[in-house]
Amino acid sequence: MGTVTATSSRPRARAGRPRRLRRGRDQRRVAWLLCAPAVLVMLAVTAFPVAYAVWLSAHRYDLRFPDQRGFVGLRNYTAVLSSPVFWADLRATAIITVVSVALELLLGLAMAVVLHRAVVGRRAVHTAVLLPYGIITVVAAFAWQYAFTPDLSFFTDRAWLGERWSSFAVIIATEVWKSTPFVALLLLAALAAVPEELLEIARVDGASGWQRLHQVVLLYCTLDSVRVFDTVFVQTGGANGTETLSLLAYDQLVGRLNLGLGSAVSVLLFALSAGIALAFLTAFRAELRQLSGGHS
Repeated sequence: MGTVTATSSRPRARAGRPRRLRRGRDQRRVAWLLCAPAVLVMLAVTAFPVAYAVWLSAHRYDLRFPDQRGFVGLRNYTAVLSSPVFWADLRATAIITVVSVALELLLGLAMAVVLHRAVVGRRAVHTAVLLPYGIITVVAAFAWQYAFTPDLSFFTDRAWLGERWSSFAVIIATEVWKSTPFVALLLLAALAAVPEELLEIARVDGASGWQRLHQVVLLYCTLDSVRVFDTVFVQTGGANGTETLSLLAYDQLVGRLNLGLGSAVSVLLFALSAGIALAFLTAFRAELRQLSGGHS
């Protein structure tokens, strides 16, 4: 009887396997159909503008001289990459990005730990901490500009926005003040989603809290800071060597009406952001392989 039962169960298993495969294919098909509207909207909002910017960057397209419009290939990129202004703006962007992201992660992690451990008045504390993130970036930039302008400030007589490094300090402080609450919120959500038992096991295995939580937040902060525009535009307008790549693209596109060069700068900024994202994802994947290999 045992032999008959074993042999008769095999066709049932074989019959159930195609059914599961069909069910899996149906579920994936439904998932794609549900995602299709969002994908189409994203393509219309992002893919088309990027493609159009690439097309413009390959043309001489100055609205001041419409008769001179024509295809120039990579000449706009050559002009941009050979310009000292581009590299100076890249350095300014890197300074703001590196310093602000480091401070946002450190302060955000500290705030997340405090909020995670808070027992009394947790909801009120959460609301108070998140208030800066709810303020529009332009409004925050103006507030910090007024606070560090001698004629408008009530606590300083120094023209902080009149010198290069003090201007960087005000810009970075504004970015950190504005973005740190959201970073703390992301880290707090990560802390709340992980049971304490798993955190203890991770500590025993040698994985620190920094290694467990910072990857995604670090990527978000870096990509957000690389594209910094509002704060610099409001507070300095790019003066004192604080012009960023986003501001350079804006100046070429809107100020000088040079759509070809401005689009080239924009495409290079997009390529820089995509390269940073790809580098982060590659590093994360390698780290995941190491962790999986160590636990196996």
